[in-house]
Amino acid sequence: MRLLSILTLCLALPALAAEPSPVAGYLKRPILPADDVMLEVRDYVRGKVPRLHRPGSEKSNIQTAADWEKESERIRQDVLKNVVFRGEAAKWRDAKTKVEWLSTLPGEGYRIKKLRYEILPNFWIPALLYEPEKMDGKVPVSMAVNGHDASGKAAGYKQTRCINMAKRGMIVLNVEWLGMGQLRSPGNRHSVMNQLDLCGSSGLAPFYLSMSRGLDILLAHENADPKRVAVSGLSGGGWQTITISSLDSRVTLSNPVAGYSSFLTRIDHFKDLGDSEQTPNDLAVYADYTHLTAMMAPRATLLSYNAKDNCCFEATYALEPLRAGAAPFFKLFDREKFLRTHVSDWPGDHNFGIDNRQALYKMLGDTFYPGNSSYNPIEMACIQEIRKKEDLEVALPDGSLDMNALAKSLLKELPRIPSKPSDRAQAKNWQANQRKTLAEVLRISPGMKVTADASPRGEAKSETQNGVKSTFRVMQLGEKWSVPVVEISKGEPKGTTILIADKGRASLDAEVEKVIARGERALVVDLYYFGESHPKSHDYLWSLMLATVGDRALGLQANQLLSLARWASRDGAAPVNIAAVGPRCSVIALAAGALEEKGIRQVEIVSPLGSFKELIETNRGFETSPELFCFGLLASFDVKDLATLVAPRPVIIRDPLERAKAEFSGLSNWYETLGVKHDPLK
Repeated sequence: MRLLSILTLCLALPALAAEPSPVAGYLKRPILPADDVMLEVRDYVRGKVPRLHRPGSEKSNIQTAADWEKESERIRQDVLKNVVFRGEAAKWRDAKTKVEWLSTLPGEGYRIKKLRYEILPNFWIPALLYEPEKMDGKVPVSMAVNGHDASGKAAGYKQTRCINMAKRGMIVLNVEWLGMGQLRSPGNRHSVMNQLDLCGSSGLAPFYLSMSRGLDILLAHENADPKRVAVSGLSGGGWQTITISSLDSRVTLSNPVAGYSSFLTRIDHFKDLGDSEQTPNDLAVYADYTHLTAMMAPRATLLSYNAKDNCCFEATYALEPLRAGAAPFFKLFDREKFLRTHVSDWPGDHNFGIDNRQALYKMLGDTFYPGNSSYNPIEMACIQEIRKKEDLEVALPDGSLDMNALAKSLLKELPRIPSKPSDRAQAKNWQANQRKTLAEVLRISPGMKVTADASPRGEAKSETQNGVKSTFRVMQLGEKWSVPVVEISKGEPKGTTILIADKGRASLDAEVEKVIARGERALVVDLYYFGESHPKSHDYLWSLMLATVGDRALGLQANQLLSLARWASRDGAAPVNIAAVGPRCSVIALAAGALEEKGIRQVEIVSPLGSFKELIETNRGFETSPELFCFGLLASFDVKDLATLVAPRPVIIRDPLERAKAEFSGLSNWYETLGVKHDPLK
């Protein structure tokens, strides 16, 4: 019996020794309070959005109409130069483009002329010109734009608006929007515009040029009255309307419908957070949408919103900040009655229906046809005149560009990086200059104050299982950012490795086991937008918000990582290793390693991205990897160039795909220039 007990105990010993490691459980444990990251981004953005101050107030230098005209023009030029026409887009503005007129469709009292026009050479926009059959002298003109509607220019409510204006004697241009109608293609998805941003050329420019060239066509008409120029549109068309109207003073009447709100409104009403074009890089460095609205003064403006909007920009919260902000500026010109609002209760959802359209017709009558007793704002029935989508198709040339093709044409000459010198001393200077450029592209001053706090959730700060010790921290970086960190070690650690991963820290258990097995402590981190630091709702739209106030998601992430490295290394006294798993985190690790020379000893990247050009070649959108679409990054650096700034410290590459192998293949020669024998691929 005694022998049996001993045998039983002996058989049980291996089972006891094989108890599972606690590492996976440690990594999955939540640390951050719910929604913490999203609220931090919101509050950070709130502090950076520019405010529009009432004229005559203590914070305003605007006293007169002349003051505002001067200030409006300054804002207009700042936005055009620094947001709309950046990089190669500055050349697109003056490019020689063509307009081609095609067939004509008869209407009842008007005709529809099909046309296509270039926004830059070989980038075509299909459009329809509604032209009254009888025109006596100069007549008003109008451009009809539209939002996220797959029907595009053929949408019935848009056709109705165009027909009604044409029957009132106006020349109307119905333009197709990028990504919609005939232009609905993978290469024109709105998040593809960020591929142009990556190349250092404004992705907003094609959207703007589509509208400004449309105005060119209207005003070139022999019967066009340049004093009576209207623009109107729903949703994304409302955004187009306020954008072109505020930035192009040729527009004399603007009617955006349920198309935008202040950035300050959006960060409290998340359904207003807009797409890439509505939240372009750096717009909020120069202006909020309240400024764009006030810049309409003294030109006629009708702000139309819907009472029960089931999409976005609901009247109950979106309208008043815009009206209240703009009204004092209209008053400077004694033009208060030309800033009007309309709230549609019927049907009250997201629409440019008859109620909203008749508000437009009335505004047109009061502004373009004053004193005309025969003008009637009631909509003329035209249901029988609405045409099928295929009847309004406009043939486009084969091989016409889209935004992806345009980006591909730009990347051929990128990056524009100075040649690497072969002399060691000159190589050091070259690196120093390139580090400055990288910090400028990322919009950061490297290094944030780090405060290591215990988890606020109330769990034990530290615990030990099976000899593996864990410490859970919320690291406070700078004044705004909380970063969850799990510190794991076994015994007395002899070094430190900071680990990050595209799939978040919960995916890193195998990597952590390797780290602690070699006697190091592991600091396992979820940087902004990864793992537990991913916003709980509205996802990549928060990274767009960071970009529009002048920051960059990649800059924030790299700064978080290098700041943690400084903290963990005691400001460089004991440099740490960085290990990054996945193509996105590999870029972050290389950027941090490039900028932090003292605190980071080595950068190890697993399954890295080979080249930023892959994002364009495979036609990826901003939503897939927001940090990688950092404005101008590819204009100055490719992925391998970041590695050259880490050297002579080791860069170790594991599990590279063929593209990465090819791109990184020559790095050993650069290490030799710096006096080190090292091949990152071996």
